[in-house]
Amino acid sequence: MRRIQSIASLGVRAAAAGILVTMVPGCSSGNETASPTTAPVSPSAITPSPTNTPVPGKATSGASSQPKDSPAPSAAPTPDALSTAQQQLARLSLEQRVGQLFMVAAKATGAEPGTMEALTKYHAGNVYLSGRSKAGTAATAALVASLTGTVSAETTGGLPLFVATDQEGGYVQVLAGPGFSAIPAALAQAGAGPAKLRADATVWGKELRSAGVNVNLAPVLDTVTSPGFAPSNAPIGQFQREYGYVPGQVSNLGNAFAQGMKDAGVAPVVKHFPGLGRVVPNTDVSQNVRDTETTRNDPALEPFRTAITNGVQWVMVSNAYYDQIDPANIAPFSPVVMGQMLRGDAGFKGIILSDDVCSAAQLKPWTTADRAINFFAAGGTMLVCADPGSIPAMYDAVLQKAQSEPDFRNKVDAAALTVLSVKLGK
Repeated sequence: MRRIQSIASLGVRAAAAGILVTMVPGCSSGNETASPTTAPVSPSAITPSPTNTPVPGKATSGASSQPKDSPAPSAAPTPDALSTAQQQLARLSLEQRVGQLFMVAAKATGAEPGTMEALTKYHAGNVYLSGRSKAGTAATAALVASLTGTVSAETTGGLPLFVATDQEGGYVQVLAGPGFSAIPAALAQAGAGPAKLRADATVWGKELRSAGVNVNLAPVLDTVTSPGFAPSNAPIGQFQREYGYVPGQVSNLGNAFAQGMKDAGVAPVVKHFPGLGRVVPNTDVSQNVRDTETTRNDPALEPFRTAITNGVQWVMVSNAYYDQIDPANIAPFSPVVMGQMLRGDAGFKGIILSDDVCSAAQLKPWTTADRAINFFAAGGTMLVCADPGSIPAMYDAVLQKAQSEPDFRNKVDAAALTVLSVKLGK
């Protein structure tokens, strides 16, 4: 979902010989990039004291980039946090519960009216910065403050926003300019080794945190099958987003990046479960994209399993079909992928995040409303939408179905409780 805005926005790798416009796959932000020519409640009733309450999205100032009142958002929720989340859930209206299940795009250069409407009228509890910005940390912090300023008893029940962005490195780096490092692509990051990569990621995470961002839609844990196949692998290999070509290496390096983000107090989002390293087309610009090889117990799942064992609280699912797992449903509509594999096999208890389901070509066969209904009915937790204009139809569809069908209402409540457990348990 990334279309090129300017060659300069691509960072150090944009100096490559030729650049052609293409969508970068398997990401969530509707950003633009380039492709190498070589490969075509009352808040006071629940909010604890400032010393132990996380404040996602709060910008910081001064020498420290880690807000003292916003601990690292990556440890598993404690029993007390879960109890707190249950209490908060009881205080939220159904409208506010539904809003917690959406993550809406905000342009990194300035939020559009549709984004602000999603955060206010439709109670959206989460936002991510999309596109490209070279304005630096101070300007980004000001933008984030304008977004988090929408939090109130009426909008989110006083709950803070998760504020995310795509800061992988290489072709996929939304935020640049003063205060932000030029991050190399994952394949280049891999050369540093796990220890150095973790330290580097900690620095990059602190930069995000200083700007008010508390969730990074990275790292990519997809295993591309081989260097020779990489140029044909439009979602990952074509952009050098992979950490290697064998699951063990991807696991060691990708999870080092994830740990560095956690060290900085930024929640990593591992993606794109159960992997995009074997597909050829890009789900952003093509339909009926299928992985014909990956199985439910595939070795390529190792990086994701390790991340979950290490306590990661966010997993993004891809938009592809998986013929050996659930050939009838794309991953974000698959109870096998999200329920049986993530919740059951892997024991994952955190947020199952969609990739963008608003703008991707893979989703064209479904109406906007059905995309949201199908995702939550299959067990998804939080829906990513790159098009703020799609939020009203999705929100209304989910709300109406929850009002009329008890079983679906239970799914909405369970998903909202998961979001609150992660949001308040940090």
